[in-house]
Amino acid sequence: MNVPVLDNCAARHLFLAKHGLIDRPSGPGKGADLRAVIDDLGFVQLDSVNTFARAHDLILWSRRQRYRPKALQYLLHRDRQVFEHWTHDAAVIPIGSFAYWRLKFKRDEVRLARHWSEARRDDFHAKIDDVLRRIADHGACTSGDVGADEARGKGGWWDWHPSKTALEYLWRSGQVSVLRRDGFTKVYDLTERVIPPEQLNRRFTTEETVDWCCAGAMDRLGFATSGELAAFWDVVRPEEAKAWCRAALADRRIIEVDVEGVDGKLRRSFARPDVMEPVAAPASRVRILSPFDPALRDRNRAERLFGFHYRIEIFVPEAKRTYGYYVFPVIEGDRLIGRIDMKRDGGVLKVRAFWPEKGVRMGLGRVRALEAELERSAVFGGCDSARYGDDWMRGGGT
Repeated sequence: MNVPVLDNCAARHLFLAKHGLIDRPSGPGKGADLRAVIDDLGFVQLDSVNTFARAHDLILWSRRQRYRPKALQYLLHRDRQVFEHWTHDAAVIPIGSFAYWRLKFKRDEVRLARHWSEARRDDFHAKIDDVLRRIADHGACTSGDVGADEARGKGGWWDWHPSKTALEYLWRSGQVSVLRRDGFTKVYDLTERVIPPEQLNRRFTTEETVDWCCAGAMDRLGFATSGELAAFWDVVRPEEAKAWCRAALADRRIIEVDVEGVDGKLRRSFARPDVMEPVAAPASRVRILSPFDPALRDRNRAERLFGFHYRIEIFVPEAKRTYGYYVFPVIEGDRLIGRIDMKRDGGVLKVRAFWPEKGVRMGLGRVRALEAELERSAVFGGCDSARYGDDWMRGGGT
């Protein structure tokens, strides 16, 4: 049996279409429209870095440029159309997915109890009932409201005091949920007080959850290996994704396909039977993306499809950085054309440097298109203007 080949151009178009980067970023960017964007993506990663805009806000703005951060807060805290939990990282997730997350709650409860005990945080077990009782009796709280008499470290998760660890454990295991955020601080309450009853009371078997997760990941990736399906939500196990692929292949819900990388190499993957149907080319719009954009989350896939190598250098000593502390990928149509170092400074968006990708010529039209996007970015970031460094264009020609 001949396996169809999805050429690199078609693969890019399909992948970008699945990630909402085909059409121009129009639309109200709030209410039902914003909920639909998050549904289509599956989840939107949260991140606290705020040199220009937080990751989740930039992810949504790059697809809906009328979006403003309050719109997501309304969906999360007022309308309960999304909830906050964990995929491969903290994320906002459509509320309809909550019941499927019970499998993750169950598995994380066991895994974290073992892992955190081995990390010498045994005393957090003794605090679980105390923290639950405190929330039940006195209402929602933050990590700063519990464990007032406990020693507090100044580092990362390894310095959490026992009650904070217990609170995080209760969240990851689904016993408490994020009610809202004050600034970027999570406020927790009992899950039954946060999640709407119609979602709270739904239940699915492990088999139903695995099927939903794998099918949903396939529909959002366009093509994938079993490992990529398992990694998408980080809910199912690799062996479960492999078994799902075997069954779906036998049922003809998916087919095998060879996907061409930018280097011409073929990679055997799975896809829906209509994978070879043509997808419209993306609009030739310049967009600035978050480093955590779902189209770039899988760094290896980004390299295979687009030839784009990206690594965050936050934890790299300044003298050893290739680019900068937190630089933003830039896409034009179906091509990642470079990365930009910019930072909000008071009422000014300071553009420090733009590095074109190899082979990208920055002619006058492309430079003007990038500058137009930067001006739009400045408005979104609450700046009065964008200011460019004298040598901000690092190569590529004009």
